[in-house]
Amino acid sequence: MIPYGGFWWRVLAYILDAIILQIATSIIGGIFGVGLALPLTGLGAGENAAFGMMMFGMIGASLVINWLYFAIMESSKLQATVGKLAVGVVVTDLRGERLTFARATGRYFAKILSSLILCIGYIMVAFTERKQGLHDIVASTLVYKTRDPSVLFDNREVFA
Repeated sequence: MIPYGGFWWRVLAYILDAIILQIATSIIGGIFGVGLALPLTGLGAGENAAFGMMMFGMIGASLVINWLYFAIMESSKLQATVGKLAVGVVVTDLRGERLTFARATGRYFAKILSSLILCIGYIMVAFTERKQGLHDIVASTLVYKTRDPSVLFDNREVFA
């Protein structure tokens, strides 16, 4: 039986993904944000609404980038984000099959529930029998430890 992906492997994978997403979001925000911010440099105190709308747009863009990254990667043939690949875990449905884009999307947005009340939904991974967080239970998904992370670039079984 393939072991489930434990808490610390998943934390490490998330840290790696967060770094990747921060870099990508910063680059995209820098490209678009500079162009949007230039007209705002001379705004007075009464014109904060335009700045607020720009910030709202940037937060929305960040949410979309994060959602698409996780949903596309986890529903792809790889069944994992770059961080998950690096630590050797994959996401499946309860039958061990690849996620649909809809299920991966549901899993991503269910992470909002996992974040509530001191991230207990994430901490559940350390204590549940199948190492499921609240978002995994809601989306009917499992995370498996598939290989030693030292063989990161030996993905023949993934690309077969």
